[in-house]
This record gives sequence, C-alpha cells and structure tokens, in this order.
Amino acid sequence: MNYSNAKFDKAYGISSQLPPPSSAEIAFAGRSNVGKSSLLNKLFNRKSLARVSSVPGKTITINFYDVDGVSFVDLPGYGYARISKQEKERFAELMEGYFNQERGLRLVVLLIDMRHKPSADDYSMIEFLKNRSIPFLIVLTKSDKLKVKEYQKRLNESSLELEAAGDVSVIPFSSQNGLGLEELKTKIEEAVINV
Repeated sequence: MNYSNAKFDKAYGISSQLPPPSSAEIAFAGRSNVGKSSLLNKLFNRKSLARVSSVPGKTITINFYDVDGVSFVDLPGYGYARISKQEKERFAELMEGYFNQERGLRLVVLLIDMRHKPSADDYSMIEFLKNRSIPFLIVLTKSDKLKVKEYQKRLNESSLELEAAGDVSVIPFSSQNGLGLEELKTKIEEAVINV
C-alpha cells in the first residue's frame, strides 16, 4: 500500500449520509486533541491532508480518505466538554450510526495520549470495541513529549492501565519523529490482507 497516494474522499455530518461500504475500512478513534490528524498526516506523508487544530473538538464530521482503494476513516474526537449538548448528541449519533452499519471495517486504531492515564471515555471505547468483537489496536500518541525516564515509566504504567483491552497491540507513536510508524503500517496492512 502506498500511503503517499492518500487523497481526501468525503466528509459526512450525519450517519444517514454515510455511503455504503465499497472497500476495506480502517477507522481512527480517540479523544479530542489526542493527535489523530497529526498521525494521519504522518501516515500519509503529508503536511496537512488531515486538518490539524490546536482547538479540541474540531473534527465534527466523519472524514474518509482513500489509500489505494482502502478507506481510512477519521472519526470525531470524543470527550470534549466545551461543545453544546446538541453537538454532543450529533457526535453520538454519528459514531453509533457508523458502528451500527454494515461496514467493511477491518481495524480500529484507538489513539490514547501516552502522557496521561486513559480516560473514562477511553475505557468506554475499549469496552465498546471488545463487546462488538471489533478488531482494534492502541496507539499511544505524543510519546516524543516525554523525557526518556518519563517515557519508560509511562510505558510500564500503560501496560497495567490497558490490561482491560486484553491481548491487543499497543504501539508508542510520535508524529514528530516517526516512532511506531512502520509498526502501525504493518498492522494496518495485515488487517486489510488477512480477511
């Protein structure tokens, strides 16, 4: 798969707009401001194909990208408090609508900020994916923001904090220096091929 061939396909604001699946899908989920856009840009080897914002809660649509016929699906960030009740309801409808449809979903890449303990929302997402038997892996973002000693400490703590996830891959990742990028690509390609 040549990630440099990535192109933006479409964005959808309500689940009824979502197109029927036409290909394998890899979905990306995580809290607002966890670094989803930065990760996607690193994956696609682009500076700004996925829009990066310093303001949490900016991804308010489900965004589809095409990479050699595989759909990469950027889901709205969850857990951001400073949006209206109406927007929160629309987010929930959008997320549930996506997961409740028959999709070509092969893998969910769940992003968690490595610097912090997983949030209640992160644990809810893990439980949701496990209960639905949806294959997923966890990417620990912003690893470059930790000093070496701190990084090792958080890595050890994360393995305990994420026991609830079961036997899933956990990949420390940096969109700055590319740590974990090749491993993530390998896992995505395995998920697409091994159907």
